[in-house]
Amino acid sequence: MQRDSHKSLKESKQPQPKWEVLKVLNFVVLALFVGSISYIVFNYRRSMSQILVNPSANMFWPVLMIMCCCLAYFFGFFGISFVDKDTLAESPSSYGLSDLPNSQHESPETHTRAARKKSDPIRVETKKPFGALHDTPTCAEREMCSAQKAAAAVTTVTTCKPHEEPCKTGEREREGEEPVYSELSDEAVLSHLLNGSLKDHQLEKRLGHYERAVSIRRQLYENVLGHSLNLIPYTGYDYERVFGANCEIVVGYVPIPLGVVGPLLLNGENLFVPMATTEGCLVASTNRGCKALSVSGGCSAIVLKDGITRAPCLRLPSAMRAAAVKQWIEQPANYRRVEEAFNSTTNFGHLKNVDATIAGRNVYLRFVCQSGDAMGMNMVSKGCLKAIEVLEVEFPDMVLVAISGNMCTDKKPSAINWILGRGKSVVAEAIIPESIVRSVLKTTPEAMVETNKQKNHVGSAMAGSIGGFNAHAANIVTAVYLATGQDPAQNVESSNCLTIMEMAEDATSLHVSVTMPSIEVGTVGGGTHLPAQSGCLEICKVRGATKSPGVAGDNARQLAQIVAASVLAGEVSLMAALSANHLVRSHMQHNRKPQTHTPTACEVQASIIRKNVSMPTFN
Repeated sequence: MQRDSHKSLKESKQPQPKWEVLKVLNFVVLALFVGSISYIVFNYRRSMSQILVNPSANMFWPVLMIMCCCLAYFFGFFGISFVDKDTLAESPSSYGLSDLPNSQHESPETHTRAARKKSDPIRVETKKPFGALHDTPTCAEREMCSAQKAAAAVTTVTTCKPHEEPCKTGEREREGEEPVYSELSDEAVLSHLLNGSLKDHQLEKRLGHYERAVSIRRQLYENVLGHSLNLIPYTGYDYERVFGANCEIVVGYVPIPLGVVGPLLLNGENLFVPMATTEGCLVASTNRGCKALSVSGGCSAIVLKDGITRAPCLRLPSAMRAAAVKQWIEQPANYRRVEEAFNSTTNFGHLKNVDATIAGRNVYLRFVCQSGDAMGMNMVSKGCLKAIEVLEVEFPDMVLVAISGNMCTDKKPSAINWILGRGKSVVAEAIIPESIVRSVLKTTPEAMVETNKQKNHVGSAMAGSIGGFNAHAANIVTAVYLATGQDPAQNVESSNCLTIMEMAEDATSLHVSVTMPSIEVGTVGGGTHLPAQSGCLEICKVRGATKSPGVAGDNARQLAQIVAASVLAGEVSLMAALSANHLVRSHMQHNRKPQTHTPTACEVQASIIRKNVSMPTFN
């Protein structure tokens, strides 16, 4: 007893931190620092002028020295008075202090707090990247290795299962090495995500298991969002094909209803076309158009141009130098040098031409490349970089501003695509006899011609439309693109379409055509390799690269013709519905959810009316 009191007296005589003094000192230094900055800001110009006139009376340098001393203080001592004293007391070695206030100076509340902390389950301290949402303990269900419980309580979380050998992961973490995440449990990996030691975009590489990576990432975002992601499916998908090619930070996939229209008789061949959409009535309407075209003898389509484009923006010191670039590349010998460099980057594509446009001291070189069965954006971009290397030798003062200067033009409406084309330029046509117009489309050729003129031509012109002289080409283009793995954003320029309807030579039949100058499609690359999208290309008989004896690019050109023919079918059906005023009635029947309640007498009567005048069934 006497020995304990002697020990306590000895500890109480040791130096203790002067908390209040340090706190006051912090505020004093902070005030000096703010004052010195204010003086320098408001007196800078006057001080600089006084240096030349009377250096001894200038206060600039003394004030600057005060500010530097304050900075030195901050780097060494700022914030020590605000440290949690309880935390400091529990871990004195972390702060370089051997002893802190002993038991006779501690309050009962401090003892209670310390005892509670010792009895609490082990928690992982996180950086809380998403705020208080992640202020949660790690999985208490994980059993710790008995030999390492004490060490894990200070440094890390271990993941050993019962009856296993001593944890190697915990040893690696204590030695500063990165853990082998594939050997950790899902809960342990999640804890690393929460504390910031592992980034969620690294999961696939670190785990080596794609579906497991998606599952753990879903748990992370469920914590972030505060609700479940159960409505979004994720199992049973081949994520190995997606990783590094199609999507990042994957948490699942979105199923889209898929319909098939046809048969569509195109260039003498019966085809079926897949369409992925959530718009009711679209597939049914397009299918009606396919029937009208097929029973009329089919439709014809042809590719007029084939060339994907990329237009880098180059800057020169002057407009004269920019004009010199244009003149240089228009010389046949110089163009051949550029062409050779471009073609050296690809086995399947080749440069067709380069058009130079000047805007001040900027030059926009619009490269046109035939890209085989690929859509070709990566191909043409790589070739452009190689060609620009040739230009840089001749024009060392040239600067590449951007590999895409927006004169391509990609995923934006533009007159240049409408006029010069991009990708595949296609025209498709058909002649539909009057009897088919009346029996299948339920209207007359004259009514369709008049409606098309007033709506698609005059109406679009009054709207100032570029490439929008059609009824709904974008509907069909987007649905086919989603189904076959194309870039859906490229429906912007791919939907450029001019729909023409007029009386045929016999003065009774309907001649209809669609002209689409910029359909951008491919049967290899992008999303075409994904399982479902590959299956849809198989439906169209254009999956993958063209096989011998075909010519490279035949599959992609055939797909472009299928897109144009499908648009033709969609235009015919919708314009027929509009000319007969059937559009709203058809959507009321095909684009409404089924009734889930007992209909009233009025609703029954309305349903009967809609049924009698709705879109006809196909006989």
